[in-house]
Amino acid sequence: MPEVIEAWGLVVKAKGLKNSFIGELVYVGKENLIGEIISLNKEIATIQVYEDTTGLKIGDEVKPSGEFLSIELGPGLIGKVLDGLGRPLQEFLKESYFIKKGFTFETLNRERKWRFIPKVKPGDYLKELDIIGEVPETFLITHKIMVPLKMKGRVIEIAREGEYKISETICKIQDEDKIYEVKMYTKWPVRKKRPVLRYLPASEPLITGQRVLDFFFPLAKGGRAIIPGGFGTGKTVLQHQLAKFSDVDIIIYIGCGERGNEMTQVLKDFPVLKDPKTKRPLLERTILIANTSNMPVTAREASIYTGITIAEYFRDQGYNVALMADSTSRWAEALREISARLEEIPAEEGYPAYLASKLAEFYERAGRCKVTESREGSVTVVGAVSPPGGDFSEPVTVYSKQLVNTLWILDKELASQRHFPAISWIQSYSEFIEKLSEWWDAQSEGIKWSELRKKAMRILKEDENLQKIVRLIGTEALPDPQKLLLFSAKLIKEGFLQQLAFEERDNFCSPQKQLELMHTLIYFYERAQKLLKKKIPVSKIIKLPVVNELLRAKIEITDKDLDRFKDLRRAIDTQLSYLEREYE
Repeated sequence: MPEVIEAWGLVVKAKGLKNSFIGELVYVGKENLIGEIISLNKEIATIQVYEDTTGLKIGDEVKPSGEFLSIELGPGLIGKVLDGLGRPLQEFLKESYFIKKGFTFETLNRERKWRFIPKVKPGDYLKELDIIGEVPETFLITHKIMVPLKMKGRVIEIAREGEYKISETICKIQDEDKIYEVKMYTKWPVRKKRPVLRYLPASEPLITGQRVLDFFFPLAKGGRAIIPGGFGTGKTVLQHQLAKFSDVDIIIYIGCGERGNEMTQVLKDFPVLKDPKTKRPLLERTILIANTSNMPVTAREASIYTGITIAEYFRDQGYNVALMADSTSRWAEALREISARLEEIPAEEGYPAYLASKLAEFYERAGRCKVTESREGSVTVVGAVSPPGGDFSEPVTVYSKQLVNTLWILDKELASQRHFPAISWIQSYSEFIEKLSEWWDAQSEGIKWSELRKKAMRILKEDENLQKIVRLIGTEALPDPQKLLLFSAKLIKEGFLQQLAFEERDNFCSPQKQLELMHTLIYFYERAQKLLKKKIPVSKIIKLPVVNELLRAKIEITDKDLDRFKDLRRAIDTQLSYLEREYE
């Protein structure tokens, strides 16, 4: 009988497991603590336990399961709050306010019945991931029941439209002399990447409604982004904004090692939030994975894989999925703690030598792809990074930057000035600018996003250089053209880049409004430049009444009345022309 021979915190050694394999799920001790075999030496296994091992004794039994650490995938996932191992936290609440050791709950409810609508008939030939039928899971999401991977054959029996439990057989498929019974759910090892037909290039942006991100540093659907920032720079609020407003079908939010009060706020907010498009509850397209800082550190390490596996499953159904991981730094800290208990040789700053490959393993599971010849989907990954002391040279930030194609850096100086989102327009970047320019240019007739973005970035970069001079000699010593540039940069910062997360009229901004707003701000700058050439002082230009209208436009002009931007540009012409005639 396999038994414990050594225990050190969350790492346990057991003998008698010569028939086991790496990655096998095991149950340790009288309380059936969940663990995973991470190394084997003859019949001695090293087990990573996902729960508190207090009270475990030498000689306690270890029961192998014969399975990998897996997650159940099927109807009932949407709207759920899971822990890092895929256990529904709502079920724990029925027993206790705390997660009791050894408690195991199935991810999906076996008793609930779902309305199944068949999409095939007897005699149809099906391949893996072909759609057998549909289940209207929520008002926003229709769950597609697919042929499990590595299965194909001809349909010999299909359930009629009606209500069934997920454990009931809804289809039988015959492949030569084999008959497969298909249920509405399947299981998949969380550490194993789900295969795809082929990956596709980026072609459409992930619209977040945050102007500084969408306009200046766009992320494509299927892309990878990180948000590095020190304490207090607004990572969590920005992640919440992305989860609320990103134009994807499904959101998966992973609170990985977050403070309990922050995760509590998420659990309070999401059930009452409305989807911006349909005005339905946001929870009807959201899955939450909560693994707070006081929960088992090894389960925190697994939570990332649980989330990305669920994301891949919905991608296979043809959906665009966005996964928010907050934060990957605390996930890496879990790796470091586990590595120390395993007595592995530490690398930089105590992290294990395989940190880079683990991060790559996670981020590389993002992408836009062809699932079958007739269906495509995407997984977009956005990871928050919390470098200690805001040091961007620490390993997690450095390795993550090498793996992503969009970088949204949070600036502590901007945050201290109460400029939110505190995204640095100097340090951030996106590799999707050229790939997405065609999409953006098609959003508004007569306004070219690529040209507009270059003009705005040039103003902001010149402003950054001028600020160094201003600190030495002050603004008054500068010539009028430079004063106008500084003022226009201020208009862009306050009238475009700053966005109020808690103001209903400003927390989301459509691409069309972003283009019109920036076009109007640049229009003012270029018209004002012409007046400077006629020796009209900049002090008169910046005191025009239209300036206040420009600053208020982001809130006062809504998507329903974008024509007001034309009126605003006419007001710019009128007031500048009046000033010009005054100096003739």
